Amino acid sequence: MKRILLTRSMPERVVAAARAHFDVEIRDDAAPLKVGQMRAALALYDGVMPTLGDMFGAEVFDGFQNPRCKILANFGVGYNHIDTDAARAVGVSVTNTPGAVTDATADIALTLMLMSARRAGEGERLVRAGAWTGWNPTQMLGLHITGKIVGIIGMGRIGQAVARRCHHGFGMKVVYTRRSGDVDLGFPTERVRQEELLARSDFVVLCVPASPETYHMIDAEQLTWMAPHAHLINVSRGDVVDETALIAALQAGAIGGAGLDAYEHEPEVPAELTALENVVLLPHLGTAALEVREAMGLMAVENLRAYLNDETPPNLVN
Repeated sequence: MKRILLTRSMPERVVAAARAHFDVEIRDDAAPLKVGQMRAALALYDGVMPTLGDMFGAEVFDGFQNPRCKILANFGVGYNHIDTDAARAVGVSVTNTPGAVTDATADIALTLMLMSARRAGEGERLVRAGAWTGWNPTQMLGLHITGKIVGIIGMGRIGQAVARRCHHGFGMKVVYTRRSGDVDLGFPTERVRQEELLARSDFVVLCVPASPETYHMIDAEQLTWMAPHAHLINVSRGDVVDETALIAALQAGAIGGAGLDAYEHEPEVPAELTALENVVLLPHLGTAALEVREAMGLMAVENLRAYLNDETPPNLVN
């Protein structure tokens, strides 16, 4: 029986599915794998299910000619933590779990939009601190979402799911950027340049994958193009945004607020961010629903099963 490693604890359904096919070892440590542990995993297991934070960089594969591990079945749609070229060079394939995360991530984007616009996090802190003095007509006035313009940077599966929620749920006008081709969602949308999107939008939602091209695609200059009342929402990877520049913009009140579910150096979150009231900070909850995590895990297990049975995995990325 093939031997695989799950680098984090998984829902029971996922573990049961894995054990139906493999000899399974599960780490009981929530911290990402260290370089030495990743190199050991390549030598000791036929397949590994890594996830966010397990930085399989080029140095992990260096020196391997024919590792025992032939597949990294990533638990997650984003796989920028894996050097796919270095993996391919030593005969290791990589898969991911697209599709399963789409609706859950879009839901979190709307959660962040509402929380940021209506100052929900700030309000809850006020109540919990016992500092609320009662309702009044000018208390904690925020930004109304209904009928506003949402700008979606990255109109893939998640971006389209966000667009549908914004249009059908809140009557918002949708503008977007996309690397190639327009999309038809069955309601009016407008494809524009990023500069125009930032200038026109009341809410800017980032739905792009992490890559060298998207690194710091929202920087100090880009933030100056946003309206002073506008909110920036990030459900992509953290390094899509220049965190230092965002902190400066929020401190200066240059934008209305931000909602973040990912951070540039997570799990580290700068003290300057946590000190601000005009930003909502979530601990990477984009896919944190049991059904979603089960679907992701079962998809990763199927990728492992297929590959280790000489079949083409459903979600091969290299």
